Amino acid sequence: MSPGGPEAADEDIIARVLDGDTDAFSALVRRYQRRILRLGYGFLKDVESAEDYAQDVFVKAYVGLAGFKGRSSFSTWLTRIAYNAGINAKRKAGRYEPLESEPVDTRSLSPEDAHIRAETAEALTKAMAALPEKYAVCLDLYFREGMKYEDIGAATGFPVNTIKSHVFRAKRDLREALGAGEGSV
Repeated sequence: MSPGGPEAADEDIIARVLDGDTDAFSALVRRYQRRILRLGYGFLKDVESAEDYAQDVFVKAYVGLAGFKGRSSFSTWLTRIAYNAGINAKRKAGRYEPLESEPVDTRSLSPEDAHIRAETAEALTKAMAALPEKYAVCLDLYFREGMKYEDIGAATGFPVNTIKSHVFRAKRDLREALGAGEGSV
């Protein structure tokens, strides 16, 4: 395992950065760039603004890296910085909206399947947009980013039971909005 390679532990990379190897930070940027860009896009709804936001988040993380105490994982700490930056940016830009699913190559789908997929994605996007912002953020971090409730709490400042409640209510509201049966979402 190389000390700064893609498989190096976050803590090892952080130690290298703090020891003066400033180039090692790029490994952390590569590792978490998609997550931060998705959050930025959710808050700002514009690709260029999301890229600027991500750059600002990574600069804040780099500058504050010496203050990282390891009480949570680096990814949780970074997500907290990103969430706070997003809340501040959102005040200027508007409401948080989770990023749609990862792009899918629809060329391999039949026209009927592509149409059904597009209609489903549109219905889900509308239903997600109707959720209260705090529900949408928790649902996005839990399902899309795969974060644990405790990590979402550390990132957002919400208590764990509140996050569980937000995720539960968001799923219930989506189920109702989409007309799905019990246990579908």
